[in-house]
Amino acid sequence: MLIARDAEIERLRQIIKELQRHRFGRRAESLPEDQLLLALEEAEQVEAAGFAASEEKGPAEKAERVAKRRANRGALPAHLPRIETVVDIESDICPCCSGKLHRIGEDVAERLDMVPAQFRVLVVRRPKYACRSCADVVVQAPAPARLIEGGLPTEATVAHVLVSKYADHLPLYRQAQIYARQGIALDRSTLADWVGRAAFLLRPVHDRLLAVLKTSPKLFADETTAPVLDPGRGRTKTGQLFAYARDDRLWVGADPPAVAYVYAPDRKGERPVAHLDGFSGILQVDGYGGYKALAGRNAVNLAFCWAHARRRFYELAQSGPAPIASEALQRIAELYHVEAAIRGRTPDERRAARQEKSRPIINALEPWLRAKLALISQKTKLAEAIRYALSRWQGLTLFLDDGRVELDNNIVERSIRPLALTRNYAQHLIMRSSPAESACGTYSSTTSRARRTAHNSKALKELHQLVGGTIPPGARSDWLQPIEGALLH
Repeated sequence: MLIARDAEIERLRQIIKELQRHRFGRRAESLPEDQLLLALEEAEQVEAAGFAASEEKGPAEKAERVAKRRANRGALPAHLPRIETVVDIESDICPCCSGKLHRIGEDVAERLDMVPAQFRVLVVRRPKYACRSCADVVVQAPAPARLIEGGLPTEATVAHVLVSKYADHLPLYRQAQIYARQGIALDRSTLADWVGRAAFLLRPVHDRLLAVLKTSPKLFADETTAPVLDPGRGRTKTGQLFAYARDDRLWVGADPPAVAYVYAPDRKGERPVAHLDGFSGILQVDGYGGYKALAGRNAVNLAFCWAHARRRFYELAQSGPAPIASEALQRIAELYHVEAAIRGRTPDERRAARQEKSRPIINALEPWLRAKLALISQKTKLAEAIRYALSRWQGLTLFLDDGRVELDNNIVERSIRPLALTRNYAQHLIMRSSPAESACGTYSSTTSRARRTAHNSKALKELHQLVGGTIPPGARSDWLQPIEGALLH
């Protein structure tokens, strides 16, 4: 009786420590990249100001830093337009003998310049023609197609609004304020109308992207919450955005990386079953049980995430002395050391290295976990962490026999991270209507795809021109070719 009570007290203490760490401590196992970059920005700005002050006092130090800056700054992209200015001498007469100087070379220096974004008005004139002999004949060229019929914006304007909202996390009301500074009065509701109408036109692209992903032999899947307005109740409800990603670069796969987001009103297992209907292959997921239904109905093998299994031991080790949890972390770390050495190799090479180095670690880890589980109370958080790993052992060890499988699900979690940032700024506060919910997934997918190109605004502009029928023949970029083929057939 006393042993059971002590075990329950210890379990509750662990829960309290975990809640305290979640509320007051670090939210992740490592410092989030965004926070780290912010801290580095401040430090680098202070350092640069100090260098500038010291350079004013010491010409030699200034010359040394200028030379170092020139050596490390790299080359500017070749696609940028060049505006050349020639700074020449006033006279070609030699100052020594008064003879004529001849050119022996030149020094070329490049600087990065920026032209602030500016609006312009595209005026389309369509002359009308009449026949002097026929009273009722008036001939005029047909009006060019528009993405939004009767609206003001060009495809480039709509693309800029979308990239600003979904890729750069600028809400529409802030964009309206920015445009107002240039004397352009665009109401937030007008911008919202553009976004909604363009979303409707982009649905075939989103459907095509998801269809292409479902032909892949391996995908990642994850989900995140999305606040949804629930009019009439005075509060929001929680929807879900499912992310399905492909990234084969770590094993030198030929298919390009891509991710598609699909909105669902809840997290039921039937949602991923419907989203991935027709997919067969390997699906790498976290420990969420909803994906088990997918594996049961389709030809899908689930590969589980070692980062999620590790996290439970990490939380115990952070809460206080936990020798078993700490040793589990050390053993899992050995698996990651092997992965770091084989990143970027072919599937066969990765499988061979895992069989040689990772399988002995796995073969020793399972019986060790079972032995420790038998020694501790089954009601503790440590027992829960061990059972979590053992109950998913088949999926956790699938990577040993298939070089395409990753050790964790971090790739798709990184794809969801921009959505979490947007959600924090209430950007994805979606209305209850299904078109608005679909728009969120559609734009998250298309801006994610465009974000992988050199110029995301230009890419999204071409995408809108394609679906609106206004792109000139032969003017589309290579990345649109597969999408174009799907939309035209």
